[in-house]
Amino acid sequence: MFPAIVILPPADRSALDRAQRDLAQYDYAVFVSANAVEYGVGDPASWPAHLIAFAPGTGTASALAAVGIGQVRIPATTMDSEGLLALPELADAAGKRIVIYRGGGAAPGRELLGETLSERGAQIDYVDCYRRDKPRGDFGTLTAAWRAGEIDGLTLTSSEGLDNLWSLFDDASRSSMAATPTFVPHSRIAERARLLGFGRVSVTAPTDAGLIASLLEYFGSGQS
Repeated sequence: MFPAIVILPPADRSALDRAQRDLAQYDYAVFVSANAVEYGVGDPASWPAHLIAFAPGTGTASALAAVGIGQVRIPATTMDSEGLLALPELADAAGKRIVIYRGGGAAPGRELLGETLSERGAQIDYVDCYRRDKPRGDFGTLTAAWRAGEIDGLTLTSSEGLDNLWSLFDDASRSSMAATPTFVPHSRIAERARLLGFGRVSVTAPTDAGLIASLLEYFGSGQS
């Protein structure tokens, strides 16, 4: 396990504190990740009964359920912004006040969701409730393992994590990394990996169970 993104509290909490204080004025709250739930919800006991939460996937929905927020909508199609935008409530969002909890930092999130909802007539407030950063430290052990061919597979759950990982290593280690069977839960991450030169990329179902199933199928078949 190697975390390619470090999650930190926001440098400035003013927007987060304001959103938590004024939460009752919103119709919908969108959480872009489980990290957004952890850093953005605040006191679950103060969550307004009328407020519907939206999550792009089952992991984020589970994080919301774990803190007691049960009124959650998730996409029926793709587990991403496009899937959220296809939900009936967000397809007809005119006049709605929507708060989007997301991460700030080195690589701001995609703006598709908020921009499209604004075009549909919704009033959008963004809350950067956590920061993302690159990991720091000595990665010599991991570099040596890659060069020695001791790493059989790589899983990546975001394009940002991929870019962070890529930036940490030298050309020789990158060559070894790009030759490693790589498993990702979204075609967008796969496209980014292939642009960097990864040659063995598999797109899995967009859940932890789907990722594990793909790993078991691949290595169980002897493809490695």
